[in-house]
Amino acid sequence: MRIATSLFFLLFGQYKLFGTGFAHGGFQQYLQGFIQNGAVSFYQPILADLILPHAVFFGYVVGAVEMFIGVSLLLGIWVRPASVLGMLHMLSLTLATWWEPGHGVPVWRYFGAELDHLPMLFLFVIFFVSNAGQEWGLDGRRRV
Repeated sequence: MRIATSLFFLLFGQYKLFGTGFAHGGFQQYLQGFIQNGAVSFYQPILADLILPHAVFFGYVVGAVEMFIGVSLLLGIWVRPASVLGMLHMLSLTLATWWEPGHGVPVWRYFGAELDHLPMLFLFVIFFVSNAGQEWGLDGRRRV
């Protein structure tokens, strides 16, 4: 499961790092949508005042983080730090998109709309707790 997850992060990270579409335009559009429609109230100012003014920089940061997670999970090295980054990344996406179903809808719709973030969040928790790099990974070779 660790290696399969790495492939997704490598795919999305390389697109964000090596293409210009995400950092130079796409990320700003996502941010504006999150700020207007999706983000929880305390997260909106962070997105609007900190991230959006520096969207190109943070667009590349997102790509670099995703590439680091992908390479780390693929090789099984630094899996625990990568899992913490993955948890924070998924939590950030969840906070940014929570209200997208709208306000006042049944609670199951919020969780249903987060099915691309919450399972990944729990997967990173599992990778961290199980120290997933120990088997079939370089973390296992670094044991003392």
